[in-house]
Amino acid sequence: MRILNIRPRYYAGMELEPGRYHVEVSADGYESKRQWVELDAGEDKYLEIRLANMQAAEGAFTNSLGMRFVYIQPGIFMMGSPSDEPGRDNDERRHRVTISRGFYMQTTEVTVGQWRAFVRETGYKTRAETGGGAYIWTGSKWKKKEGYYWDNPGFDQTDEHPVTCVSWDDVQKFIRWLNEKENKRYRLPTEAQWEYACRAGTDTPFSFGRCLSTNEANYDGNYPLSGCSKGRYRERTVKVASFSHNAWGLYDMHGNVWEWCQDWYGDYPSGSVTDPTGPPRGSYRVVRGGGWSSFAGFCRSANRGWYFPGLRYDSLGFRLSQDK
Repeated sequence: MRILNIRPRYYAGMELEPGRYHVEVSADGYESKRQWVELDAGEDKYLEIRLANMQAAEGAFTNSLGMRFVYIQPGIFMMGSPSDEPGRDNDERRHRVTISRGFYMQTTEVTVGQWRAFVRETGYKTRAETGGGAYIWTGSKWKKKEGYYWDNPGFDQTDEHPVTCVSWDDVQKFIRWLNEKENKRYRLPTEAQWEYACRAGTDTPFSFGRCLSTNEANYDGNYPLSGCSKGRYRERTVKVASFSHNAWGLYDMHGNVWEWCQDWYGDYPSGSVTDPTGPPRGSYRVVRGGGWSSFAGFCRSANRGWYFPGLRYDSLGFRLSQDK
């Protein structure tokens, strides 16, 4: 259980002042619930909250590579950010989006081990391996370095860490291989699907609330959102699912690695839209979520990034989706 409108983090037996508290209860494989609770002076409050098994009912599945997918229900949300959100960029125009069809989303970022299975079976060489390396964060700037690629990103990792240093073009080769292997239609999520899944019903800067703790995500904790507390800076990726999931069972939607989306980058529409897929052409592909070297503001649900589809960074990876 968490209390979202207090700091420090709630723990069992913690004494609380009289007031109104926003309580969240969650468990792996179950739909999270949030509710407001009034606490009077001297009162002991006992709550009985039953969580629905959201995954089993909707046919969540695990594929041959051990990728776990959960069902994301259709719905309507406000994409982008309000004008007063800290860290907001001018390309985040708020607009109403309808996701008319449910879809499946991978619960974690694709791992080094899952990418390794692809390479072992196909012998595929990434752009980093054939094109002079990847861009590595030196602590002060990005520098392209030869010899750095998905299996040597410049820091220690295991097969359970998210794969990095893969371009959008590399990812398309992985998807085509996996689709042929399993006779399915995996793809990258659209930008709208990504933000909808990240928010999981919230309208705050992060799915965990107004602030993001480094106990909830992997980013540069020296640079929190305005008005929030500083935290750790780990200077590398961590294993996927190292932190709590959001209300839809998705891990690391904030931080760890940026994630490629399917869309070309472009301006948002001025009005309401249904199932948007971005502009028909462009120069950059959308990336979302922020990474281990990012400031908190870049990890916000609404934040948008973009790269040339051939670029590869040691803080950039991906997760997959699939239509129902």
